[in-house]
Amino acid sequence: MTGIRPATGSRPARVPRPRTSTGAAHRLLPIAEQLLGGPLPLRLRAWDGSVAGPEGAPVVVLRSRRALRRLVRQPDELGLAQAYITGELDIEGDLTDGLRTVWGAARERGLRPPKLSLTDRARAVGTMVRLGAVGPRPPVPSSQARLGGALHSKARDRAAISHHYDLSNDFYALLLDETMAYSCGYWTQNEHEDEGEHEGHVDGGGEDGRERGYGPADAQRDKLELVCRKLGLAPGSTLLDIGCGWGSLALYAAETYKTRVTAVTLAAEQARYVTEQVAARGLTELVEVRLSDYREIRAGSYDAVSTIEMGEHVGDAEYPGFTATIHRMLRPGGRALVQQMSRGAVAPGGGAFIESYIAPDMHMRPLGDTVSLLEGAGLEVRAVESIREHYTRTIRAWHRTLEERWAEFGALVGEETARVWRLYLVGSALAFEERRMGVDQILAVRPSERGDSGMPPTPRRWYEEGDAR
Repeated sequence: MTGIRPATGSRPARVPRPRTSTGAAHRLLPIAEQLLGGPLPLRLRAWDGSVAGPEGAPVVVLRSRRALRRLVRQPDELGLAQAYITGELDIEGDLTDGLRTVWGAARERGLRPPKLSLTDRARAVGTMVRLGAVGPRPPVPSSQARLGGALHSKARDRAAISHHYDLSNDFYALLLDETMAYSCGYWTQNEHEDEGEHEGHVDGGGEDGRERGYGPADAQRDKLELVCRKLGLAPGSTLLDIGCGWGSLALYAAETYKTRVTAVTLAAEQARYVTEQVAARGLTELVEVRLSDYREIRAGSYDAVSTIEMGEHVGDAEYPGFTATIHRMLRPGGRALVQQMSRGAVAPGGGAFIESYIAPDMHMRPLGDTVSLLEGAGLEVRAVESIREHYTRTIRAWHRTLEERWAEFGALVGEETARVWRLYLVGSALAFEERRMGVDQILAVRPSERGDSGMPPTPRRWYEEGDAR
C-alpha cells in the first residue's frame, strides 16, 4: 500500500540506521504501553528507522514527528484517523489484518488506561519533548466535514448528505458496480460461481480480466428483486422510494415490474444522475425524480414505500416523525420495506471518524428499537431478515475495487480522500464481520381499519427461483 521514492541525483539516498535501544520507536513503545495499560500487539517503526515491538506483529509506521504531535494533542480514534488520512501514519501490509489485530487485542486483554503518577506523567512528557512531539497543532485534514446550523435542520441535513453523496458521480461509478447500488447486496451464490441458467446475471468478464460468473452486480440485482417481491410490486403499482440514491431500486422496479415510482433524494448529484438514466432508458412515464427532503413530501396513497439505508441519516429525535411519514404515505394494505443498519448504545453515529469524515449526524439504534418505532407509527411489522454477513461481502468487493484502481481514485479525488475511503471500507467491513454493526430488512404493512394486511400466508414465493409475480 505504501512505498519510498528514491532520491534523485548522483548520490544514493541516505537510509537512517536503526538504533538498538535509543531510537524513537524504543522510547515510544513503553510510553504507549503504559498509557494503554498493557503490551501492544503491534510493531512500531519510527521516522528515524528504529523498530520496536513483537516480531511478526502488524507494523505501524510513524513517518514524521508531525504524526506524534497530532497523537499527543488528540490521543483517540479521531487523532489516529487523521494521522492515517494525511499519510503521517501508516500500516505495513494488510490494513484489515492490522485493525483486526488491534481490536481483537482490545477486546481480549481489556486494555484500559491506568491512573498514572505525577512522576510517570513527567517522565512521559520529557520523552515526548526530546522526540519533538511539542509544537504547533497540525492542521485538520481538508476532507473533514464542517457543518453548521441546528442538528437535523433541513439545511444541515442537506449539507450532511451533500458531504457524502455529492463527492462526484464519477467517484461512485468507479467504486460501485453497474447497478450503482450503494447499499448491502444479497449474495445468493459465491462470487465468480458459474450462474448456469441464471439469465442476465453475468459480471466481471470485462477489463479487469476476471472470469465471468456471479459478482457484486448480481448480488445487488438479487437484493433489488427481493425488495420488489417483499413489497408485492406489480404492473401499475405505485412506489415511493425515500432516499433513492442513484436510482437502482427505482429503475429496477420500473423496468422489471412496470411500477410507477416517485424517487426522492436530498443529493443534487444523485438527482441529476437518476434523471439522466430515466430519460436514457425511456422511463419518463414511470419514474418521477424529486430533489427534496422527506419532510416536504405531501400526503399520498402509495402501494409501497421503500427506504434503503436512508433512515440512518434521519436522526434519533426525528425518527418518530419519519415513521409517521411512512405510515401516512401508504394506502391501507400498503407495504413498507426499511433496510437499515443497526448498532448498540456505543457509538450510535459510527464513531468519531465516521461522523467527521463519512456520514455526519448519522444515528443508528438497536434493531428492536426501530421495530418499536415502526409499530408506534401504526405499522404492523411482518418480517425481519438480518443480512449482516452480506454487507461484509459487499463492502469487501468495494474495497477490492478501490485497491485495484487506486491510481484512478487518487487522480479523481486526491490521495487524502482515497485514504479516507480505504479506512472507511476496511473498518466498516470488520464492524459487520465482528457483529459490532448489523443491517436488516424490515417489512411492515399499514393494515386496514378492519385489520386486513393483504399479506401472503407465507413468504415462500419471495425466495423461489423464477418469476414470483
